[in-house]
Amino acid sequence: MSASPWEPAIDPTLAALALIPARGGSKGVPGKNLRTVGDVPLLARSVRAALQARSIGAVWVSSDDAAIGAMGEREGAGWLQRPAELAGDTASSEQALLHGLQTLAGRAPLPAVFVFLQCTSPFTRPEQIDAVVQALQAGDAAMAFSVTPWHGFLWGRDGEGHGVGVNHDPSRPRPRRQDLPPTYLETGAIYAIRTQPFIEHGTRFVAPTLPVPIEAPAPEIDTAADLALCRQLAPLLDPREPASAVEPTL
Repeated sequence: MSASPWEPAIDPTLAALALIPARGGSKGVPGKNLRTVGDVPLLARSVRAALQARSIGAVWVSSDDAAIGAMGEREGAGWLQRPAELAGDTASSEQALLHGLQTLAGRAPLPAVFVFLQCTSPFTRPEQIDAVVQALQAGDAAMAFSVTPWHGFLWGRDGEGHGVGVNHDPSRPRPRRQDLPPTYLETGAIYAIRTQPFIEHGTRFVAPTLPVPIEAPAPEIDTAADLALCRQLAPLLDPREPASAVEPTL
């Protein structure tokens, strides 16, 4: 993607803003962003997590769909009406993010950091958002993103379809699993990005990048099977409300 030609005003004193792209169309799971997990729509789960994060000052939903926009507003977020040409199957998340930032920059200065959240990760917690933002702000990286440590032996295929080791050399004695070099799986849930470099380069992975391990990762929802699995996991992974105190009977 080419660099953006516009120069926004940046206010480094502002808290990070959260952008949640949520278009109306989805081929894998129709109406995905309004589907429920634990009786809560995916969009609502993302908005609530962002609003509860201490590092976030404002939450915006980018969508071409009126029902999604209305739900975002009911949950306390703002709605950025995304043009249809930026909401098709070939449109990238980066295009939605750039449109959202440019729209907001026309109203007020932007914060130095923004957070890109995906509704497809229904178990994102506020403290995880804060951890990724704080890791970014504590160093010199241009972006930070949530990952989970991977402890297994990774394999790929060569040009002839034969197996090749990715994080190990199968021609050598097999190492102990704990001696493998650390690798991480991108969760797809949380991306904290410095605003100016993102606008200049148009990609979320602006170097240098910083993977931030988080606890309790969960599946992304890309298929109907993923949705069914997350619905089964919800009673185990959703935080439980504290039990109300009961007055003893005298």
